[in-house]
Amino acid sequence: MRTETGRVWNRQSTIEDLQGTPASGHAGRSLILMIFAISAAIAGALAVTAWWMHGRITRPLARPPLSAEERAYLPNVVLIDARMSAADTPLGNTETYLDAQIVNRGPRTVRELDLQLEFFDLLNQVVLRQVSRSVRRDAAPLKPGETRSLHMVFEHMPTGWNQAPPVCTPVYVAF
Repeated sequence: MRTETGRVWNRQSTIEDLQGTPASGHAGRSLILMIFAISAAIAGALAVTAWWMHGRITRPLARPPLSAEERAYLPNVVLIDARMSAADTPLGNTETYLDAQIVNRGPRTVRELDLQLEFFDLLNQVVLRQVSRSVRRDAAPLKPGETRSLHMVFEHMPTGWNQAPPVCTPVYVAF
């Protein structure tokens, strides 16, 4: 037997086969609800991950106090050949770069190193101060006598900055 649409109907055919749509709208709604629920779960997981990573990145650098030996070693780690440069990003922002060399002039291998960077204005007032973990425990240590390149990126510099390289002071060292 033929239907109005020209399809052949037999006893095994269902209404869905003949109409080309589900017998009830429940199957279509269920699929939409499932897609929405999965999308919401993924968005929620991404939001939680972003919040967690932001907390890790912006968390203050909590370090144990330096021992007398570590404090005495700080002058052995110096920055040389510091130079600043800038470049425009494709989004129209300007990124500022610090390129320098870290030198370990002491007899110990440095496994962790934090540098305090101070940028000044034309009146010699500090306009930006931040601490950078320049040598990390999960990276290669800085061996005695070794010189290593340092490249840092700054996305937002204060408008009053005097365009000079920062004063870099070692503030934490671990062997």
